[in-house]
Amino acid sequence: MSLTKENILKETTAGLDIFKYFIRGKWKVGKPFLNPFYNDTKASCHVYFDNGTKTYKIKDFGNADFVGDCFFFVGKIFNKDCSNREDFIDILEIIDRELHLDLQDRNDRIRELKKDLGNKIKYASELEPAIPAEHVATTFIPPITQPMTDAELQFWQSYGIDKNVLQLYGVVSINSFEGTNKEGKAYRLLSTEAEPIFAYPGKRFIKLYRPKSNYRFLYAGEMVDGYVFGLEQLPTRGDILFITGGEKDVMSLAARGFNAICFNSETATIPKNIIRRLSFRFKHVTLLYDCDKTGKEASEKHSKTLKDCDVKCLLLPLKGTKTEKDISDFFKLGYTKEQLMKLFCNMLDKIYEETMAILKSCEIDFNNPPIKPEPLITINDVTVGSPGNLLCITGSEGSGKTNYLGGLISGVIRKDGDVIDTLGTEIKNNRTGNAVLVYDTEQSEDQLFKNLTFILKRANLDFPPNWFKAYCLVGMSRKERMQVIFQSMDRFYYEYSGIHMVVIDGIADLIAGVNDETQSVELVEELFRLAGIYKTCIVSVLHLSPSGMKLRGHLGSEIQRKAAGILSIEKEDNTNTSVVKALKVRDGSPLDVPLIQFGWNKELNRHVFLGEKSKADSEARKMEDLASTARDIFSSKQSYSYQDLIKAIMDLLYVKERMAKNYIKYMKDLNIIEKGAGTHGEFTLVQLPF
Repeated sequence: MSLTKENILKETTAGLDIFKYFIRGKWKVGKPFLNPFYNDTKASCHVYFDNGTKTYKIKDFGNADFVGDCFFFVGKIFNKDCSNREDFIDILEIIDRELHLDLQDRNDRIRELKKDLGNKIKYASELEPAIPAEHVATTFIPPITQPMTDAELQFWQSYGIDKNVLQLYGVVSINSFEGTNKEGKAYRLLSTEAEPIFAYPGKRFIKLYRPKSNYRFLYAGEMVDGYVFGLEQLPTRGDILFITGGEKDVMSLAARGFNAICFNSETATIPKNIIRRLSFRFKHVTLLYDCDKTGKEASEKHSKTLKDCDVKCLLLPLKGTKTEKDISDFFKLGYTKEQLMKLFCNMLDKIYEETMAILKSCEIDFNNPPIKPEPLITINDVTVGSPGNLLCITGSEGSGKTNYLGGLISGVIRKDGDVIDTLGTEIKNNRTGNAVLVYDTEQSEDQLFKNLTFILKRANLDFPPNWFKAYCLVGMSRKERMQVIFQSMDRFYYEYSGIHMVVIDGIADLIAGVNDETQSVELVEELFRLAGIYKTCIVSVLHLSPSGMKLRGHLGSEIQRKAAGILSIEKEDNTNTSVVKALKVRDGSPLDVPLIQFGWNKELNRHVFLGEKSKADSEARKMEDLASTARDIFSSKQSYSYQDLIKAIMDLLYVKERMAKNYIKYMKDLNIIEKGAGTHGEFTLVQLPF
């Protein structure tokens, strides 16, 4: 047979044996299971028989990266691309080697190597054996085991290894051992108190450990490549996996809750395929070898070889002597689990040095709390706009957004000490002469000039101060608008030693569309970042969705997440007045913020504040808004559990859990929703008369 895709499928039950080999644990064909190659929390991975190709395939409904046949799957594990010819050959060879199919023509491979390497090749017969021949038993009688003596248990306990750990790893005490070495010489070993013998289990062989003898390790049986001690004891997933120099080190770490494995020795080759598989399961695969010359050289060598597998290297603060060189000695000397974790954190600090340096500047210093910014815009002592935050003004067309915005701007530019009508909103004026910037993307230049003239009159000014800048951006492309806004903000920030307030009237005109999720996220994140950098309040204007409590599109969704305050302007047809209501405030419930109203005054020839709406009107508004929200939520589902209803409100209105719970309480009190009988009764919508 030759090494082909068809032959592999023939020898592996159409690929099923390959999935069984690489996906450990209990799972069945056609049944969902947890994918062990990432932090899977919901069983939605399947191995199934595809009737079209007559092969077995994998499909993970929770992760689209795992969909394909057995060759794709092996390629995924070993970072190989099935569409690449060289990679696909590698995949075939990996399967052949791992499953011991013996399909590959070895003679061809050897001829290629001899041609390429010439005299560099050495045959096994020419090499010095790693283990003296007299210490390898080619044939042996199963050793006679015995219960651990107190002295033997004490030996292990000095490293923190107790009976439970020994039992977990299958370590036993040997009474006597008989074997025949490669030269045909029979020998017999007896355990004594001075020279105890222990055995580590292996497949088709055993490894003897004689800690107090000249030759500490002896091997019996067929010593296979890829010996990994501790592999079977590893959890499905974990954070740290240490690769140590020996079995005792593995158990010393396990006794303290760490995951660890070792290969036959520190100088043994570490198979990349094993490390790649383990890197799917563990966040940090870390070498933890001895501190002597051999251990340090091995660590350096393996670090270079396994660099593409992101294997880290941790060096212990030990002298490197016979009794002070490995992790077992580390614990025997009195060092603790916490001290090892401290060393591990120090190692991460070096790896993440740049990141941690940047993060340090962002750390909250509780001894020097930040200066609380003075509110810029408040309604009835409730802050709706402050430096470092976003404020959104929304409403339908013709509701009075532009007029209300004019009241805010006039309050900002008024002279210090002047008392003017700011339409029921308290505004901090610009005493320090920082920049006040207005960018309009909707109105014509003539209309904007007319509105600004009204703003100046309201502020009792004949001419604007030099730090007040207003721009009509209607004639620019959307991309140009965003660029000139960001660059001019930066320029004026330095010219006027700060920015008091920024207004963007028509924020939706800065991106391709309000439902462009990528551009929406980028725009709002950048505005939020600049508000923090310049310590200013950025006021944006965006239209409201028909529901009345949610802004338009993905752009509106992002603003609702990030903005500290959202004010909605609504027009009352029967009174021809505009009502300002809070949709979001950073602290407290927007439903508790009073409704304020403004309207046109013919005598003064401008809009004026008309006072707060009555309590009855406020309650009616609360009822109407909550009923509209409830209808939206229950339009797709008839009933909700309490937790599901909280999540639905959070997702719809982008409020936090505490506020969602308040909304549920309001809805219950106002008889908008009702809860079914019993402790776990579900909430349903009451048939509302309006």
